[in-house]
Amino acid sequence: MSRTSVARSEKFAMWMGIVGNALLFGAKITIGTRFNSIAIVSDSFNSLTDIISSIVVLVTVRLSYQGPDEGHPFGHKRAQPLAGLLVAILTGIVGFEIITQAVTRLIDGQHTEPGLLPIVLVAAVMVIKLGMHLYARFVGKRTGSTAIMASAADHRNDVLVSAAVLIGVVGTNLGFPVLDPIVALLIGLWIIRAGVAIGRTNIKFLMGEAPPPELMQRIKETARAVEGVIDLNDVFAHYVGTDVQIEVHIEVDGRLTIEAAHEIGKRVQQAIEEMDGISRAFIHIDPLAVGPDGGARVDQR
Repeated sequence: MSRTSVARSEKFAMWMGIVGNALLFGAKITIGTRFNSIAIVSDSFNSLTDIISSIVVLVTVRLSYQGPDEGHPFGHKRAQPLAGLLVAILTGIVGFEIITQAVTRLIDGQHTEPGLLPIVLVAAVMVIKLGMHLYARFVGKRTGSTAIMASAADHRNDVLVSAAVLIGVVGTNLGFPVLDPIVALLIGLWIIRAGVAIGRTNIKFLMGEAPPPELMQRIKETARAVEGVIDLNDVFAHYVGTDVQIEVHIEVDGRLTIEAAHEIGKRVQQAIEEMDGISRAFIHIDPLAVGPDGGARVDQR
């Protein structure tokens, strides 16, 4: 998948989130206020947070594609998990505010007005959000963007939140208005939970966590498959933003010239850096000497 195609897919997914959530926010806040539904109004603020988050993602994803410069010699890939972390913080703030409003509504005893329009709205929101989730997840998996995957998870959560809202508005129409603030309370707790999950996912990229064992195994197999590599010693890898940097110690025949050993190292570097998700590979060459018994041993000199 070309870099241009990746950027185009991510850009469309992000603008879809911004425009879609803006339209949903307008519809929710209008109808929620009209029918005095704290659940729908709370959900509208969830959409408002999504708009802000999508704008943050749009800016930081564009920043992450900037190449290395004097101040950032390894590029700007950390911008994406920073965006995900900011989304997590905003999500938590909104969740707390919704819980506060729901508790206040329960204490005051205010009731939601029944009506068919809120039910139609929430059902439509569920369908729209499901479509946005499926597309964002497709793009996120295809491009490896953690920021887009965070947006996809948020769209999925919105489907579940809307399902809870639907219970509240249907309950109001059936004569149980207390369900509306109760659902709003549950929505707030769910949003906070989602924020924590997004934050944990992106913190590991910022902290330089090691990649999954499956990727490490593929890296080792790729290095061993290069002609001239006898075996591997140490292999270290960590995330730099959403990409992986790796250090590999390869064993080569100690009788080779420096130029020949260097050429093997360059081929290993090229093979690893061609793998998806690998930004840089640093290769260290360990020469092997032939022992008195004819076996190979690492030259310790």
